[in-house]
Amino acid sequence: MRLSARRQDVVLAVGLAVLASVVAVSFGSGRRPDALGWTLLLALHVPLVWRRRAPMAVLCVMVPLIATFHEHDYNHSAPTGASMVLLYTVAVTGSVRRTVIVGCAVVVLMVVLKLSDGMAGVAESFQIAGWVVSMLVLGGYLRVHRQLTEAALERAERAERTREEEARRRVAEERLRIARDLHDLLAHSITLIGVQTSVAAHVLAEDPGRLDRAAVAKALDDIADTCRSARGELRTTLEVLRDHGPLDERGPLPGLDGLPDLAATARAAGAKVDLAVVAKVVPTAVGAAAYRIVQEALTNAVRHGGRAGLTVRVGVYERDGALCVDVTDDGAGTGDGTPGFGLVGMRERVRSVGGTLDAGPLEEKEGYAVSAVLPLRAPGEEAR
Repeated sequence: MRLSARRQDVVLAVGLAVLASVVAVSFGSGRRPDALGWTLLLALHVPLVWRRRAPMAVLCVMVPLIATFHEHDYNHSAPTGASMVLLYTVAVTGSVRRTVIVGCAVVVLMVVLKLSDGMAGVAESFQIAGWVVSMLVLGGYLRVHRQLTEAALERAERAERTREEEARRRVAEERLRIARDLHDLLAHSITLIGVQTSVAAHVLAEDPGRLDRAAVAKALDDIADTCRSARGELRTTLEVLRDHGPLDERGPLPGLDGLPDLAATARAAGAKVDLAVVAKVVPTAVGAAAYRIVQEALTNAVRHGGRAGLTVRVGVYERDGALCVDVTDDGAGTGDGTPGFGLVGMRERVRSVGGTLDAGPLEEKEGYAVSAVLPLRAPGEEAR
């Protein structure tokens, strides 16, 4: 089990005290410690327990004890280990400025204490100064290395978080796109199937004795066509979900060339659709947005129109560098009042290409209007 930092420092202090005791009676210059010497030698190791929490306070306590130990000419090598650990701690936990100040102060103090020994003492002081500088440089180097390592780890963590956020954003965008596609597909197809089924049921129930088999057959054929079309689009969407490649790899998007098919399908459901498309080649994303807007507007008109034979006017044209889409109907606007995602999906599609959308009931007469303006160029892009 890994020891805590405080326990590590306790073990270090005890180990250095034992080493200093062995050195004091076996090696080095100076006399063996007496009772005062042993007290000073053991006491100067105690503050090392708090060296990480308060290195400068430990320095202020240990330096007088070490200086007093040397002044009494006890074994000068005994406290060397504690001194070096103290200097290393000051350097590794502080700034360069503090390290330089402490190093200069320790060297000056050592020279002053050795002046009484003459030139031999001064020469010895400079020899010891080399060890002092070495420990300070080692501590400073490890401090800088640790800071650089922590900064590199922090940058790596930020990069990883950025990648994860980007991946989540892409997944959320793809889920939203698939949700819009499934809504547009299923809502449109199910609405038309419901209307066509109602037509068939009405023909069967109106006069069973004079059954219009042709009308029933036509309604059933329309239902079958709608189911086949929905099945094909659903298969395309599911293929994107099953594909393990990039999320934005998808089949060709529907465009303006698909609007006549939407109008024909709505006519098969009993609506009178007046379609006018006056537009040249438009960007794929803009064409897909226009297609889905018209699809959702026709679906809502057929579903909520409130009567058979309602008229829907669809106009798609270019004006002032934008593609305009206008869909109006003269339906009563009745419905079950259950909120759906159609209008939300239309607004999201319009926003995705930088356009605007207005939708709401007509003011002066019955009916509903959807109007979208889709820029043909990205904002700030100049016309060629």
